[in-house]
Amino acid sequence: MAIHFHRHPGLVVYLTAGDGGLQPGGGVHARGDLSVTRAIALAAIDAGADVIELGVPFSDPLADGPVIQRASERAIAAGTRLVDVLKLAGELRAARPGAGLVIFSYLNPILRYGMREFADAAAGAGVDGVLLTDMIVEEADGYLAEMERVGLAPIFLAAPTSPDERLRAIAEHSKGFIYAISRTGITGKQQNMTSDAAALVERIRRWSKLPVAVGFGISNANHFAQVGEFADAAVIGSAIVELIERSTPEHAPGEVSRFIEGLRQHDLAQAL
Repeated sequence: MAIHFHRHPGLVVYLTAGDGGLQPGGGVHARGDLSVTRAIALAAIDAGADVIELGVPFSDPLADGPVIQRASERAIAAGTRLVDVLKLAGELRAARPGAGLVIFSYLNPILRYGMREFADAAAGAGVDGVLLTDMIVEEADGYLAEMERVGLAPIFLAAPTSPDERLRAIAEHSKGFIYAISRTGITGKQQNMTSDAAALVERIRRWSKLPVAVGFGISNANHFAQVGEFADAAVIGSAIVELIERSTPEHAPGEVSRFIEGLRQHDLAQAL
């Protein structure tokens, strides 16, 4: 299993697994089989996403802004569990063998499931990599051993505030790609890309030849094109989760597909 960015810039799409958006009356859609997330993920891949990050809903997502917090709340209310996310990953792997699949989670759900059991289940589902938002590389020995044992790529977050020693350790232990946070703070859309992101990517490249994907705040075609000037890929989460929130389960796959196609068409037009 490996993660490849087939076009430049590559595109990583984050989805909160089990979030079907809001009903007209304000309630959540009960989607125990995660059929909405499955349809959205397939539409995103077909529209040009290289990697799907399946977010495991968590009750206390401290690194996430209000959009993804609300998505986690809806997914939890619909009964989504880690075992459901792993089952969905297996379905996506069978349906789109060439797509990159990453489990994106906080550490707590993984520990409750069991780190070894999780590693076995994720590898068995055909997952390529794992990103644990609150797992720091200095405390990751046991986690790294389990990822190595089953052939999964550990993906770490690198922040503009990360000291050189941490970036060097992240470069040494990461596989698949390195996730560079465009700014400090929580996830969510922003108006402009900061120079911090480009400087961080330049620092990472001192120690790693892995692709670098930039996330946190990328929400439109201009951002996507800007990231492509200095990084290998962009991660888009909140902008897509907000599309799903504003849509209906029936229309969400098409909305996400059109959004991604717009990114790709804008990028192509910029290159001509």
